[in-house]
Amino acid sequence: MLSEKSTATVRATLPAVGAAIGEITELFYTKLFAAHPALIRDLFNRGNQNAGLQKQALAGSIAAFAVHLVEHPDTRPDAMLGRIAHKHASLGVTREQYEVVHEHLFAAIAEILGEAVTAEVARAWDEVYWLMAGALVAVEERLYAEQQVTAGDVWREWTVTGRVEETADCTTFRLAPADGAPAPGFKAGQYVSVQVELPDGARQIRQYSLSSAPGSPTRAITVKRVHGPAAAGPDGEVSNHLHARVRTGDTLRVSAPYGDLVLRDSAAPVLLASAGIGCTPMLSVLEHLADTGHAAPVTVLHADRSPADHPLRDDHRALTHKLADASARFWYEEEAEPGDGEGRMDLSALPIAPGTHAYLCGPLPFMRSVREQLIARGVPAADIHYEVFGPDLWLASA
Repeated sequence: MLSEKSTATVRATLPAVGAAIGEITELFYTKLFAAHPALIRDLFNRGNQNAGLQKQALAGSIAAFAVHLVEHPDTRPDAMLGRIAHKHASLGVTREQYEVVHEHLFAAIAEILGEAVTAEVARAWDEVYWLMAGALVAVEERLYAEQQVTAGDVWREWTVTGRVEETADCTTFRLAPADGAPAPGFKAGQYVSVQVELPDGARQIRQYSLSSAPGSPTRAITVKRVHGPAAAGPDGEVSNHLHARVRTGDTLRVSAPYGDLVLRDSAAPVLLASAGIGCTPMLSVLEHLADTGHAAPVTVLHADRSPADHPLRDDHRALTHKLADASARFWYEEEAEPGDGEGRMDLSALPIAPGTHAYLCGPLPFMRSVREQLIARGVPAADIHYEVFGPDLWLASA
């Protein structure tokens, strides 16, 4: 809880800080990477940095946390903190790195806001930062303990036991621990980080959802190759490396599994809505529901450019048919087949069972649209859960 004095100061300075938060985060990353170049080489996503996405996400999360402290002093934004903590845990972020971030973030605040940063203002925003950092560290340390790993050492060598070309741009890599030891458990819907060494020596990291179910004998990730300008630059460098260079028998450095897009109520009706490669965590959840004999209604929804672009399309349908009370509906922008929807996902005529928990994964505009439609249909916001690829821009763009 933010102290009463700091609450008043933060409330008074929120407009000025909020207006400058983009500038502040831009300067923060410049200072951080100048002092610690290994972070941009081996920890931060270079593509997201070049595109400005990580800066937007950081700005949005800080602003949202500060607003929450002022407007809801007796609670914390646990959903936001949980998503950030799971992502940090998958990267092996340590408590000491929060000290480094604090140093350069507050140097940026002082430089951008100048004389407006009085001692009182600095103390108040320092309190905001450490409340957020402390909450994140606590969650991250719990997550590390659950996976029996230590901060900064979440990695394990895995052997690629198989490779399947799902579509022209999506490939599934089947994995097994290189040391032959049992694979760590995970929850359906979670992801792992994969670290690869690129030709320039950088050890870049990306997150990929596990597309297999927890009960499967092997693990699987399905990776979509990034095209366009990103393919020639940092945005697509890891996905293109995996597609072009990684074959059966190769090894990958893979983190312990993390992510909070997991079933909240195992007995409730479920709605799984995805777009593009966002179907991968949904396939894991769907297979888990089939394996455990889920009896409540399950609604499976997916949107894509065309049937040929839909990763794991046959699995999507086959797993749906395994369930006692399930239906699937797909929407395609092009070449929709009989029974499929055309264009964007439209839930206006879709039957939704009372008590449904909805799980969304895909591009942010898609998830915003589906969430709005679900709320309009009476699904409580608290029962709608989502996963964001890359930096969480939901708050930054709100």
